[in-house]
Amino acid sequence: METADLLKKVRKIEIKTRGLSGNIFAGEYHSAFKGRGMTFSEVREYQPGDDVRNIDWNVTARFNAPFVKVFEEERELTVMLIVDVSASQIFGTQSKFKKDLIAELSAVLSFSASINNDKIGAMFFGGKVEKFIPPKKGRSHILRIIREILEFEPENSGTDLSESLAFLTGAMKKRCTAFILSDFMDFDENAQPRFEQAMKIASKKHDVVALRIYDHRETELPSVGLVEMADAETGQIVLVNTSRRKNRKLYSQWWRNCSENLDKMFSKYRIDSVNVSTSDDYIKPLVKMFKKRGA
Repeated sequence: METADLLKKVRKIEIKTRGLSGNIFAGEYHSAFKGRGMTFSEVREYQPGDDVRNIDWNVTARFNAPFVKVFEEERELTVMLIVDVSASQIFGTQSKFKKDLIAELSAVLSFSASINNDKIGAMFFGGKVEKFIPPKKGRSHILRIIREILEFEPENSGTDLSESLAFLTGAMKKRCTAFILSDFMDFDENAQPRFEQAMKIASKKHDVVALRIYDHRETELPSVGLVEMADAETGQIVLVNTSRRKNRKLYSQWWRNCSENLDKMFSKYRIDSVNVSTSDDYIKPLVKMFKKRGA
């Protein structure tokens, strides 16, 4: 992508997502992703209805009148975007590629975090961890992350979520909120996620949120006769007769099995997740997930 085109695309994403973050997501984000706890702020005179457990007895004795401690939420968080840059992200049959959708979602999450004074970092992965951007604050830092997502070309085209999750666990010493933006296409021959053990470990240390990116065309095969299909990540080419109902049914069942097993794993480890397609509005599913967390 030419530099001018890239900057124009980044600017377009910024204009769209900053508005969404400020007008729609800011309050929901604040409620959904809480700080590490409460810190002492000040003391004030006791008022009817105050919790007596918060009375500051030293100040009360000094002024011979009841005073209570006031606490504030320790808001600042560290947010990590775990971004899938594998070859399967360069796919989309509707309005955009999965890669473009990931860039938009990353921007929305980053600007929402920025409004709440949180630090944002990113990690790109494919068949291995390709890039690590340490958490920082600021608009220029967020724009750098968006620009990198749009133009990044991985050395390895495959997907290895286990390695990326292990890297997250080792690299981030303190608890963070980790958004995984991926199609999660990393299953064994039985449609089971290969990365379950790594996800289990990561979710114990960090607040993990899964955003599964998909295209509707991936969920089923159209009946269009003989089709040569190439795996973007392995390069393997197969000839599939899509006119055969059995083949279409087998594929649809495989997709459903993968999706169900993924959902079961997320539920097992209490990981909030949301499915976002390249053709649908992502505002509603994101707001729904935020509200569920904040309830």
